[in-house]
Amino acid sequence: MKIIVSIKQVPDTSGKVAVNPDGTLNRASMQTITNPDDMNALEAALKIKDATNCKVIVVTMGPPPAAGMLREALAMGADEAVLVSAREFGGSDTYATSQILAAAINKIGVEKDDIVLCGRQAIDGDTAQVGPQIAEKLHLPQITYAADITKEGDTVTVKRMLEDGYMTIKTQTPCLVTCIKELNEPRYMSVGGVFEAYAKPLDTYNYETLKDDPLIDATTIGLKGSPTNIFKSFTPPQKGAGMMLSEVDDKANCEKLASILAAKHII
Repeated sequence: MKIIVSIKQVPDTSGKVAVNPDGTLNRASMQTITNPDDMNALEAALKIKDATNCKVIVVTMGPPPAAGMLREALAMGADEAVLVSAREFGGSDTYATSQILAAAINKIGVEKDDIVLCGRQAIDGDTAQVGPQIAEKLHLPQITYAADITKEGDTVTVKRMLEDGYMTIKTQTPCLVTCIKELNEPRYMSVGGVFEAYAKPLDTYNYETLKDDPLIDATTIGLKGSPTNIFKSFTPPQKGAGMMLSEVDDKANCEKLASILAAKHII
């Protein structure tokens, strides 16, 4: 049994986000982190590994520097890593990205007892589309928004978060599950894990590696093969400093606020 975890290196959106003229993110100019929801997916895989001694493989699509993020996942406890990287894959939208990642997962191989885990969504796009699209292209049953995961034999039981409660779903493996932050608290890398990470396998899949997969087609990968057209991308203006009312008591604060709103013709 193995668990394949799809993770993504994303811009740290707490800082300024730069955009290229073609609408794609200028990732080279920004600090990067591992997508937070993907960290929860990795922790879920590592917890199952702790209980069952299964193999955990992390996979990402990105530029060569994303290998550093994969080494961090190996230092946390993953067994193997795969970097999917090629110029032909650059600029892919969610549809094209899922094509490529599904082909990479096909290359790794999905067997009867295996699970594919993804984060709910990435903070740079917030679409929550890639995980479900991978499941569809691999013809796997899928459960999204997992707040709890239990693996028993060839079944997976998931407590799925809804807007107004929870739903419990059971499915057979192989399957794909997307994870939310409420699922767990990701562990830290250990000192020993950092040393071991550089002795663990880290493979690179390029276009030549995956081109024979039926999902890899020049018309459906990369920027030219992406059906999503970005009309405009921009960094929203930062809000100015707020006004703090510091009168002697609540009544005085309310009177001051009312006078300010009246002067602005809001009330």
